[in-house]
Amino acid sequence: MKKLLSTLSIAAMFVLAQQNQRQPMTFFVTSVGGGDGANLGGLAGADAHCRKLAAAAGAGGRTWRAYLSASAAGTAPAVNARDRIGQGPWHNAKGAMVARDLAHLHGDTLDLARTGNLVTRNNALTENGALVNGVGGKPNMHDILTGTQPDGRAYTGGADHTCGNWTSNGAGSAQLGHSDRNGGGISWNSTHPSRGCSQENLVATGGAGLFYCFAVTGN
Repeated sequence: MKKLLSTLSIAAMFVLAQQNQRQPMTFFVTSVGGGDGANLGGLAGADAHCRKLAAAAGAGGRTWRAYLSASAAGTAPAVNARDRIGQGPWHNAKGAMVARDLAHLHGDTLDLARTGNLVTRNNALTENGALVNGVGGKPNMHDILTGTQPDGRAYTGGADHTCGNWTSNGAGSAQLGHSDRNGGGISWNSTHPSRGCSQENLVATGGAGLFYCFAVTGN
C-alpha cells in the first residue's frame, strides 16, 4: 500500500509540474519604440530592436522578427509580415498562447475568423509582461505599427502604408493595428493609418511607435 501511495504521489507531482511548466515567450509588443517615429532603420533595424528587448528580458537565443510588411521598391519585392515569423504557436511573456499557427493568427478561414486569435488587451503584453496602455490609458499607446493588410500581407499600389519601408520619420503614413482589442471587429494588425511618420504624429494618432515581435517558430 505504501508503495502504491508513493507511486501515486510521484505521478501527481509529475502532472503538477507539467501543468506549471510555462511556455517560453515567443511573442511580445515592444515596451518602447525606436524613438525616431516610424524610422526603424528598415526591417533589419526593427528586427534588431526585437532582439535587443528580448535579450534584456532573458529571451535571447531565438530568431526574433518584427511583424512588419514592406512594399516593393525598385527591384526588391514586397515583404509580407506573415512570411517572416515562422509557423507558430506563439506565447506571450506569461506563457499564454496568442495563436496556434498562421491561419489562427490571421483568421484565414471563416471559422477561424469567427473565433479569432488571442492577441487581445490582456494577452498582447510587452517583453516584460506588462500591459500596453489602451483606450482610457494615459497615454493611449494601442496603435501598433504593422504596415500590413488583415491577412498579414503587404499592400499593393502606390500609397504608402509603411512610412517608406520603415525609414521615414516625416512624410508618409503607416498602417496600424490595435493591441487592446477584446475581440469583435477591431483588428490587431490592420485598423487604420497613422497621421504621419513622425513620433509626434504617431503619438497624436494614439500610439508610441510600438510594434509586435515574434520568435520564428515551427519551421
